[in-house]
Amino acid sequence: MTSIEPQALDPDAIDRATALLRGRRTAVLTGAGISTDSGIPAYRGAGAPPRVSPMTIQTYLSDEAARRRYWMGGHLGYRRFTSPDPNGGHRALAALEHNGDVTGVITQNVDGLHLRAGSRRVVELHGTMHRVRCLDCGQVFDRRAISAQIDELNPWIAVPENVVLNPDGDVTPESADGFVIPPCTVCGGMLKPEVVYFGEFVPTGRFRLSEALVHGSDALLVAGTSLTVNSGIRVIERARRRGMPLVIVNHEPTRADRWADAVVSGGTTPVLTGIARALGAL
Repeated sequence: MTSIEPQALDPDAIDRATALLRGRRTAVLTGAGISTDSGIPAYRGAGAPPRVSPMTIQTYLSDEAARRRYWMGGHLGYRRFTSPDPNGGHRALAALEHNGDVTGVITQNVDGLHLRAGSRRVVELHGTMHRVRCLDCGQVFDRRAISAQIDELNPWIAVPENVVLNPDGDVTPESADGFVIPPCTVCGGMLKPEVVYFGEFVPTGRFRLSEALVHGSDALLVAGTSLTVNSGIRVIERARRRGMPLVIVNHEPTRADRWADAVVSGGTTPVLTGIARALGAL
């Protein structure tokens, strides 16, 4: 295994990673670290905000007060969460796909930035903050429509211009007293952002899409994730079973470093940009 220590980017690091990926159709797995250069915080690693307990599906379904705080915090943070633009790391992966080097992106992120950057084949393992689903009738809504509904139901809320985002794109409200949770406009049922909460499983069909992407590739590139969440490890296990070369790019150590053929310690934007240039995609 090749290991590169955290430092100013070494051209040799790009060369070693590129040599493993050159001529191979590469699947990509990304996590929160690829979006930090766009201003979206990560849960872990250097520069991460103080840890905020994430919402669990059990709490969401059973605790109305917690659900009210969740929706209010999500509403306060949604505009800021959707305003960042894709960064150079996102654009490098999109360029690599257009160049025929990357088969697609499997992402643990819910921000939609890979799609906005131009990646065409994206499997959003943990869902997306841009859609909301009714848990009773299954109707799906655009998050912007739900935001408008919240404004109508809670005209007293003033969304601040400058808010401190949590990694999931929400903020921590001081109080949610009086906040009215939007109901489904079709059946009046309970709405939930179309994301996978802690305690939930990645939908089977969605994980099979990620498996198909790996099975149709010759190598796996992991970028911006410490692989603490098991869904990422499951993707890597599929690649290991096939004996595929594994390249990991991350600021911090990951759970899969011992299995990797190359570990590049560094920011995803400069490393992925360097790989894309070396492969002629940029």
